[in-house]
Amino acid sequence: MKRALVTGGSGAIGRAIGQRLARDGLHVIVHTYQHPELALEVADAIRSAGGSAETTAFDVADEEQTRQVLTELLEAGPIQVLVNNAGLHDDAPMAGMSFMQWRRVIDVCLNGFFNVTQPLLLPMISTRWGRIVNISSLAGITGNRGQTNYAAAKAGLHGATKALALELASRGITVNAIAPGIIAGPATDAVFDAATIKTLVPMRRAGAPAEVADLVGFLTSEQAAYLTGQIISLNGGII
Repeated sequence: MKRALVTGGSGAIGRAIGQRLARDGLHVIVHTYQHPELALEVADAIRSAGGSAETTAFDVADEEQTRQVLTELLEAGPIQVLVNNAGLHDDAPMAGMSFMQWRRVIDVCLNGFFNVTQPLLLPMISTRWGRIVNISSLAGITGNRGQTNYAAAKAGLHGATKALALELASRGITVNAIAPGIIAGPATDAVFDAATIKTLVPMRRAGAPAEVADLVGFLTSEQAAYLTGQIISLNGGII
Protein backbone atom coordinates (compact mmCIF):
# COMPACT_ATOMS: atom_id res chain seq x y z
CA MET A 1 0.00 0.00 0.00
CA LYS A 2 1.40 3.38 -1.03
CA ARG A 3 1.61 6.01 1.69
CA ALA A 4 0.44 9.60 1.40
CA LEU A 5 1.32 12.55 3.63
CA VAL A 6 -1.21 15.39 3.76
CA THR A 7 0.13 18.43 5.59
CA GLY A 8 -2.50 20.62 7.17
CA GLY A 9 -4.64 17.51 7.13
CA SER A 10 -6.92 18.52 10.00
CA GLY A 11 -8.60 21.47 8.24
CA ALA A 12 -11.62 21.36 5.95
CA ILE A 13 -9.67 20.94 2.71
CA GLY A 14 -7.03 18.67 4.26
CA ARG A 15 -9.71 16.43 5.73
CA ALA A 16 -11.44 16.06 2.37
CA ILE A 17 -8.12 15.30 0.67
CA GLY A 18 -7.19 12.67 3.24
CA GLN A 19 -10.55 10.96 2.93
CA ARG A 20 -10.35 10.94 -0.86
CA LEU A 21 -6.84 9.47 -0.90
CA ALA A 22 -7.88 6.81 1.60
CA ARG A 23 -10.79 5.85 -0.65
CA ASP A 24 -8.27 5.54 -3.47
CA GLY A 25 -6.45 2.89 -1.45
CA LEU A 26 -3.61 4.90 0.08
CA HIS A 27 -2.45 4.83 3.68
CA VAL A 28 -2.89 8.44 4.76
CA ILE A 29 -0.64 10.24 7.22
CA VAL A 30 -2.70 13.14 8.56
CA HIS A 31 -0.43 16.01 9.57
CA THR A 32 -1.27 18.78 11.99
CA TYR A 33 0.65 21.24 14.11
CA GLN A 34 -1.69 22.92 16.58
CA HIS A 35 -4.74 20.65 16.54
CA PRO A 36 -3.78 17.00 17.16
CA GLU A 37 -7.30 16.24 18.33
CA LEU A 38 -8.71 17.26 14.93
CA ALA A 39 -6.13 15.14 13.11
CA LEU A 40 -7.17 12.18 15.24
CA GLU A 41 -10.80 12.81 14.25
CA VAL A 42 -9.83 12.74 10.57
CA ALA A 43 -7.81 9.54 10.97
CA ASP A 44 -10.63 7.91 12.95
CA ALA A 45 -13.15 8.85 10.26
CA ILE A 46 -10.91 7.34 7.60
CA ARG A 47 -10.51 4.12 9.55
CA SER A 48 -14.24 3.96 10.30
CA ALA A 49 -14.88 4.09 6.56
CA GLY A 50 -12.52 1.16 5.99
CA GLY A 51 -9.41 3.13 5.13
CA SER A 52 -5.93 3.23 6.64
CA ALA A 53 -4.57 6.28 8.45
CA GLU A 54 -2.27 7.61 11.16
CA THR A 55 -1.42 11.06 12.45
CA THR A 56 1.72 13.11 12.86
CA ALA A 57 2.43 16.54 14.33
CA PHE A 58 5.18 19.06 13.61
CA ASP A 59 5.71 22.68 12.60
CA VAL A 60 6.49 22.72 8.87
CA ALA A 61 8.35 26.00 9.38
CA ASP A 62 10.80 24.29 11.74
CA GLU A 63 13.32 22.58 9.47
CA GLU A 64 15.03 20.53 12.18
CA GLN A 65 11.81 19.28 13.77
CA THR A 66 10.28 18.50 10.37
CA ARG A 67 13.31 16.53 9.23
CA GLN A 68 13.42 14.55 12.47
CA VAL A 69 9.76 13.52 12.26
CA LEU A 70 9.97 12.69 8.55
CA THR A 71 13.08 10.57 9.15
CA GLU A 72 11.08 8.54 11.64
CA LEU A 73 8.16 8.18 9.23
CA LEU A 74 10.51 7.05 6.46
CA GLU A 75 11.68 4.13 8.58
CA ALA A 76 8.46 2.39 7.49
CA GLY A 77 9.26 3.01 3.83
CA PRO A 78 9.05 5.81 1.26
CA ILE A 79 6.17 8.26 1.13
CA GLN A 80 5.18 8.33 -2.53
CA VAL A 81 2.29 10.81 -2.43
CA LEU A 82 2.76 14.22 -0.85
CA VAL A 83 0.11 16.92 -0.62
CA ASN A 84 1.57 20.18 0.67
CA ASN A 85 -1.59 21.72 2.08
CA ALA A 86 -0.34 23.38 5.29
CA GLY A 87 -0.57 27.15 5.17
CA LEU A 88 -1.73 30.28 6.93
CA HIS A 89 -2.35 33.91 6.20
CA ASP A 90 -1.82 36.98 8.38
CA ASP A 91 -3.30 39.84 6.44
CA ALA A 92 -2.44 43.54 6.54
CA PRO A 93 -1.70 46.29 4.01
CA MET A 94 2.01 46.11 3.36
CA ALA A 95 2.49 49.67 4.65
CA GLY A 96 1.33 48.42 8.03
CA MET A 97 2.64 44.85 7.86
CA SER A 98 5.20 43.79 10.45
CA PHE A 99 8.26 41.76 9.54
CA MET A 100 6.95 38.94 11.72
CA GLN A 101 3.74 38.87 9.68
CA TRP A 102 5.79 38.68 6.51
CA ARG A 103 8.23 36.06 7.76
CA ARG A 104 5.78 33.66 9.39
CA VAL A 105 3.61 33.40 6.28
CA ILE A 106 6.65 32.88 4.06
CA ASP A 107 8.08 30.35 6.54
CA VAL A 108 4.93 28.21 6.59
CA CYS A 109 3.68 28.54 3.02
CA LEU A 110 6.98 28.52 1.11
CA ASN A 111 9.82 27.39 3.38
CA GLY A 112 7.46 24.73 4.72
CA PHE A 113 7.17 23.33 1.21
CA PHE A 114 10.95 22.86 1.11
CA ASN A 115 11.21 21.53 4.65
CA VAL A 116 8.63 18.80 4.02
CA THR A 117 9.37 17.94 0.40
CA GLN A 118 13.17 17.79 0.32
CA PRO A 119 13.66 14.92 2.83
CA LEU A 120 11.10 12.79 0.97
CA LEU A 121 12.61 13.13 -2.49
CA LEU A 122 15.44 10.58 -2.55
CA PRO A 123 13.28 7.78 -1.07
CA MET A 124 10.55 8.68 -3.54
CA ILE A 125 12.98 8.76 -6.45
CA SER A 126 14.24 5.31 -5.50
CA THR A 127 10.77 3.90 -6.22
CA ARG A 128 10.59 5.58 -9.66
CA TRP A 129 7.03 6.69 -8.88
CA GLY A 130 5.60 9.63 -6.99
CA ARG A 131 3.03 12.38 -6.90
CA ILE A 132 3.51 15.81 -5.33
CA VAL A 133 0.58 18.22 -5.20
CA ASN A 134 1.02 21.70 -3.78
CA ILE A 135 -2.11 23.51 -2.61
CA SER A 136 -1.66 27.14 -3.57
CA SER A 137 -4.18 29.97 -3.94
CA LEU A 138 -5.75 32.32 -6.43
CA ALA A 139 -3.82 35.04 -4.57
CA GLY A 140 -0.58 33.61 -5.97
CA ILE A 141 -1.86 34.26 -9.49
CA THR A 142 -3.77 37.53 -9.22
CA GLY A 143 -2.46 39.02 -5.98
CA ASN A 144 -4.84 40.29 -3.33
CA ARG A 145 -5.03 43.46 -1.26
CA GLY A 146 -3.67 42.95 2.21
CA GLN A 147 -1.93 39.71 1.28
CA THR A 148 1.45 40.65 -0.17
CA ASN A 149 3.06 38.08 2.14
CA TYR A 150 0.63 35.30 1.22
CA ALA A 151 0.64 36.15 -2.49
CA ALA A 152 4.44 36.21 -2.54
CA ALA A 153 4.64 32.81 -0.84
CA LYS A 154 2.13 31.21 -3.19
CA ALA A 155 3.69 32.74 -6.31
CA GLY A 156 7.03 31.38 -5.13
CA LEU A 157 5.40 27.99 -4.70
CA HIS A 158 4.31 28.13 -8.35
CA GLY A 159 7.88 28.65 -9.50
CA ALA A 160 9.11 25.86 -7.25
CA THR A 161 6.42 23.55 -8.61
CA LYS A 162 7.52 24.10 -12.19
CA ALA A 163 11.23 23.76 -11.44
CA LEU A 164 10.84 20.61 -9.35
CA ALA A 165 8.60 19.08 -12.01
CA LEU A 166 11.46 19.45 -14.50
CA GLU A 167 13.92 17.86 -12.09
CA LEU A 168 11.72 14.83 -11.42
CA ALA A 169 9.99 14.27 -14.78
CA SER A 170 12.36 11.49 -15.85
CA ARG A 171 11.93 9.69 -12.51
CA GLY A 172 8.23 8.89 -12.83
CA ILE A 173 7.31 11.65 -10.37
CA THR A 174 4.86 14.44 -11.19
CA VAL A 175 4.65 17.81 -9.44
CA ASN A 176 1.61 20.04 -9.81
CA ALA A 177 -0.15 22.81 -7.92
CA ILE A 178 -3.81 23.61 -7.40
CA ALA A 179 -4.76 27.26 -6.93
CA PRO A 180 -8.22 27.31 -5.33
CA GLY A 181 -10.39 30.39 -5.18
CA ILE A 182 -13.16 30.72 -2.61
CA ILE A 183 -13.67 27.33 -0.98
CA ALA A 184 -16.35 26.81 1.66
CA GLY A 185 -15.13 26.29 5.20
CA PRO A 186 -15.03 28.03 8.59
CA ALA A 187 -12.37 30.58 7.58
CA THR A 188 -14.07 31.46 4.29
CA ASP A 189 -17.53 31.59 5.82
CA ALA A 190 -16.29 34.17 8.31
CA VAL A 191 -15.14 36.49 5.50
CA PHE A 192 -17.57 36.04 2.60
CA ASP A 193 -21.35 36.06 2.77
CA ALA A 194 -23.49 34.44 0.07
CA ALA A 195 -24.23 37.75 -1.68
CA THR A 196 -20.54 38.63 -1.93
CA ILE A 197 -19.69 35.20 -3.30
CA LYS A 198 -22.36 35.53 -6.00
CA THR A 199 -20.83 38.85 -7.02
CA LEU A 200 -17.24 37.60 -7.09
CA VAL A 201 -17.65 34.11 -8.55
CA PRO A 202 -19.14 33.58 -12.02
CA MET A 203 -20.54 30.22 -10.88
CA ARG A 204 -22.22 32.14 -8.03
CA ARG A 205 -21.14 29.77 -5.28
CA ALA A 206 -18.14 28.78 -3.23
CA GLY A 207 -16.28 25.63 -4.12
CA ALA A 208 -16.52 22.59 -1.89
CA PRO A 209 -13.50 21.02 -0.15
CA ALA A 210 -14.46 17.75 -1.86
CA GLU A 211 -13.99 19.42 -5.25
CA VAL A 212 -10.40 20.26 -4.32
CA ALA A 213 -9.95 16.71 -3.05
CA ASP A 214 -11.31 15.22 -6.27
CA LEU A 215 -8.74 17.14 -8.28
CA VAL A 216 -6.01 15.96 -5.91
CA GLY A 217 -7.30 12.43 -6.39
CA PHE A 218 -6.90 12.73 -10.14
CA LEU A 219 -3.44 14.32 -9.94
CA THR A 220 -2.20 11.53 -7.69
CA SER A 221 -3.63 8.77 -9.90
CA GLU A 222 -2.07 6.72 -12.68
CA GLN A 223 -4.29 8.57 -15.14
CA ALA A 224 -2.36 11.81 -14.50
CA ALA A 225 1.07 10.33 -15.24
CA TYR A 226 1.71 12.70 -18.17
CA LEU A 227 0.56 15.85 -16.37
CA THR A 228 3.28 17.73 -14.52
CA GLY A 229 4.53 21.25 -13.85
CA GLN A 230 1.04 22.75 -14.00
CA ILE A 231 -0.71 25.38 -11.88
CA ILE A 232 -4.38 24.46 -12.07
CA SER A 233 -6.91 27.13 -11.14
CA LEU A 234 -10.03 25.93 -9.33
CA ASN A 235 -12.12 29.01 -8.74
CA GLY A 236 -15.54 28.86 -10.40
CA GLY A 237 -14.48 30.98 -13.37
CA ILE A 238 -12.98 34.01 -11.59
CA ILE A 239 -10.09 33.89 -14.07
